[in-house]
This record gives sequence, structure tokens and C-alpha cells, in this order.
Amino acid sequence: MAAAPLYLSAAEVARLLEEPGLLPLLEVALGRFSSADGEVEQPVRSTVALRRCRGFLGVMPAYSAQDDALVTKIVRFYQAPDSSHLSTVLLFDPSNGVLKAYLRPPCLDVLCILGAGAQAMSHYQICTQIFPFKQVKVWSRTRERAERFAQRAAGPVQVCGSAQEAVSGADVVITVTMATEPVLFGEWVKPGAHINAVGGCRPEWRELDDALMRDAVLYVDSREAGICESGDIILSGAEIFAELGEVIVGKKPALCDKTTVFKSLGMAIEDMVTAKLVYDRWEAENRPKP
Repeated sequence: MAAAPLYLSAAEVARLLEEPGLLPLLEVALGRFSSADGEVEQPVRSTVALRRCRGFLGVMPAYSAQDDALVTKIVRFYQAPDSSHLSTVLLFDPSNGVLKAYLRPPCLDVLCILGAGAQAMSHYQICTQIFPFKQVKVWSRTRERAERFAQRAAGPVQVCGSAQEAVSGADVVITVTMATEPVLFGEWVKPGAHINAVGGCRPEWRELDDALMRDAVLYVDSREAGICESGDIILSGAEIFAELGEVIVGKKPALCDKTTVFKSLGMAIEDMVTAKLVYDRWEAENRPKP
């Protein structure tokens, strides 16, 4: 009989990820995904639309031969301000059944975050740990949420009254909203800035306007997913320049002197690498002493 599955809470996962080591593994995983050598099997996310509830359920499987790891992420997304995302990552035994700054702009003084939820906070934490930003600005449609974000942040954060105010002069802009219409416009963006577009993960949703999508150099985590799932790409008709993994393995350049957009839809291979690292660390802590 198979052993009972191990369940790790969100708090335990966070503790096991406190020690550095995840980012280099994600870098390698993205490079392998874009190498198309058969080492990574990952279909585009399958979704079930919950139109009456304004949400969807997504299933994201992946297998890495090099890691000998099989994973499925189950995620639900609702357009609700207090509880938009909830996900579970299942790591299997295949035998029986979350980067370096490749697109960093030359100047890294001002960070702007549009959105103030859980994903906004995780992006704030990693960006301020890695990069020497001198100023952080945040905007949310609900000012109270932006003020709570600023209170929880580890350093000073300027709460802005409008998205345009937050974006003005920013070197890096991160969009982590539940918007279905653009909240970021090209005319606001400083030339040479970099945009991480994280929201807008459905074909009919978007965060960025046509001008920004067409004028910037567009990078994605997955071409296939981008042209199937990203409203920012589909509705603007923007041309994808490269997958980030292609930059990592040297197939395409990182054009950091230009305005760049990285459209991230999330990939199961990233969840697989993270889940395996968490499990390996838990196992090391709980392995019986000889």
C-alpha cells in the first residue's frame, strides 16, 4: 500500500523557501523548457470557466526528465478582491504515477507596482531583496488595500492616487491586478523601462494597452501559452520576440536598452522546481539520523 501523501502548509512551504537557492533552479528550468529537447513535457494549462462566479479552475501538469519529477498544479482564480487565488501543487513519484535579471534595465532606482494583493507583495519582496531600488511606489483601485500593502512592506512605500502617478519615472513596472481592461498605458512609461505583466491571464483580459504591447520588445515564458491565453498579446496583435528561456540559453538577446515587456502566465515547470526543492529540504530535515 502506498504511504499517505505528505501535506505541507503554506507557512511550512514559506519557511522551507527562506534559504536562498530557488532562483538558479528556476533559471535552469526555463532554459530547459525553451530548449525543446524533449527533457520537459508541459502542455498549455487546461481551464474550466466558472462564468456565473466570475472565475476559472486551471490544471497545470509538467514533467522534467532531468529532475525525474512529475507535478500538477491546481489553481482557482476568482475576480474577488479578498480571495482571488488559491492553488495546490501535487508532486508525484514519476516511477508510479518560482531568475536572474536577464531583462534588467540600466537604471534601477524606482519600482512601481500596480496592484496590492498577495502576488504584489511577493513580487515586492523578491525585487527589493535582489535589486537596490531607491523608491517604491504602489497603486491599487482600492486605496485602503494600497495603504495596507505599504504598512506590511519591509521598507518605505509611496501610495499613489493614480496608476499614472505610480508609473511616472519608474524603471521597473509590475502589473499584478485583476483588470480586464488596460490599467497601464504606453504613453506613461519611461523609455527603456521594463514591465513585468503578471495579471490578465485569460484571452479576454488585459492590463497593458495596444501602444505599449506593440512598441515594446515582448518576452514571454511560453510562446504557446502566450498566443492561447494572454489577452494582452491576443487583443493587441503584438509580436513575441523571445521566450525568457531562449535568452537564458543564449538563443536570443536581452535588449535591455529598449522598453521591454515580460508577459508571465506562470508555468508548471516553475511549480515543479519549487515543489521539489521544498520536498527535498523537508526530507533532509526529517530524515532519520543514522
